Amino acid sequence: MGADERVFQRWQLAGEAHILNWLPPQPAAEPLAHYAARLAAAVPVAQACWLVGVSFGGLLALEMAQLRPLARVVLISSLAGPHELPWPLRVARALGLDRLVPPALLQQLPWAARWAFGVKTQGEYALLRQIIADTDPAFAQWAIGQLLRWRGVPGPGPTARLHSARDRLLPPTTGIDCLVAEAGHFLVVSHAAQISQVLNQLAKNSD
Repeated sequence: MGADERVFQRWQLAGEAHILNWLPPQPAAEPLAHYAARLAAAVPVAQACWLVGVSFGGLLALEMAQLRPLARVVLISSLAGPHELPWPLRVARALGLDRLVPPALLQQLPWAARWAFGVKTQGEYALLRQIIADTDPAFAQWAIGQLLRWRGVPGPGPTARLHSARDRLLPPTTGIDCLVAEAGHFLVVSHAAQISQVLNQLAKNSD
């Protein structure tokens, strides 16, 4: 919900990689598909590529792939469709809690985020706290609302999915290609080496 390029700093990818930075929603209630189209402007239409989306970024990757037919999607700690939304978030959607509870509250409760993300080491906790402190609350509230009310996309879905077995925020469902047993939602950081290995193998197999 606003994590930036710092979550990718441990990745070791063999090929060329580009990070797409978040854009401010315009207007404040911008629909996800419209936002994805603006984000996709950085990806040439005729460019074959992998769109790797982490958590909320996975939704954007799937939406962008609708506009970039040569792109293949990899989801990390994310959802393939709205049917995978866990029941606590469905309750939050029904009650409109994303509109009632300010996201800035999370910045005041970093220990709660540590539990939710399954962070174990002090180094990972320090990184998580820094990211949360730097996250724009308005963007986070928009992203949470988009996640809760996402309608999904048509098509075959992602090429590959990586998930953690102990993800407390978005528990794994079926169709996971790489399930990491001892990780949480911070899989992108805690198991960066394993993720890098999988991504490099996917790219190699597609050559």
